[in-house]
Amino acid sequence: MFFASDNGAPVPQPIMDALARANQGQTLSYGADAPMARLRDQIRTLFDAPDAQVHLVTTGTAANSLALALYTPPFGATLCHRHAHIQEDECGAPEFFSSGAKLLLVEGDHGKITPETLTDALARTDSSVHSVQASSLSLTNVTEAGTTYSVAELTALCTLAKSHNLATHLDGARFANALAATNASPADMTWRAGVDVLTLGGTKNGLLGAEAIVLFDPAKSRELELRRKRAGHLSSKMRYIAAQMEAWFDGGYWLDMARHSNAMAARLATGLATIDGADLLHPVQANIAFAKLPDAAHARAKDAGAVYYNMGNGVCRLVTAWCTTEAEVDGLLAAFRG
Repeated sequence: MFFASDNGAPVPQPIMDALARANQGQTLSYGADAPMARLRDQIRTLFDAPDAQVHLVTTGTAANSLALALYTPPFGATLCHRHAHIQEDECGAPEFFSSGAKLLLVEGDHGKITPETLTDALARTDSSVHSVQASSLSLTNVTEAGTTYSVAELTALCTLAKSHNLATHLDGARFANALAATNASPADMTWRAGVDVLTLGGTKNGLLGAEAIVLFDPAKSRELELRRKRAGHLSSKMRYIAAQMEAWFDGGYWLDMARHSNAMAARLATGLATIDGADLLHPVQANIAFAKLPDAAHARAKDAGAVYYNMGNGVCRLVTAWCTTEAEVDGLLAAFRG
């Protein structure tokens, strides 16, 4: 019963098969290969964005940090949620990649920034030469609290950001789960809403270290190429990353996996709501649940072999993946109940 993170899930067989197919013969390196060309066209079609530029890296930290560095100079600042991944889980990488830019933290319930909290944060910024200059807004969908932004919510935030001359970055580490949860199209959830750059995560949804930076402003592409190389994140054997993503998108497989992990989290949330002493701390809208349970329930789950993050004071984070089964969910719930 593994609920620690979707990062811990294995790679599904169709992706391994794609890697095996890519592992035939020799090809040009650094992205000048057939899988990369096909993937670029595939993403442009999926996002209805024929001019979009696609750059692959192997980690979400690199994807987020490189994307933000494009829009945030050393004297600039990125506004993000107080509990955003770039704030709490990336060891200062966004600041490092942008040569010292600052993160300005924005409040918001359930992991979400609102126009009101963003307006309050912007009101505290200062355009004088003595202060860092607000340069970008980073939003996360699915949020760190497991909630999702609707297209309307994203559009409102992007519009507000643009009115203050801020570019908008979308951290899509679980972008597939957000699409599956909202039934939005990739285009509506990104560039049509006003997003300038998307970090499209595959690793949390079945891939083997595969992340894409999708630039909706092609004029920024050359700079990103140079930043990626300088940072040491230009993979020579790019075909192995591209081949995974190509198979991931094929036939909507990425959304099928995301729908399954979301459904398992919904099953988990429904069960938790029936357990005495259990409280859900955020709406469960994708594949993450935060719950507070009695210590005895946690002890029983541990004894039953359940693996998840116990964050103290009875609070835990439970994450489902493409491979989570109903039996695992029901087993965890049974252990919690005792």
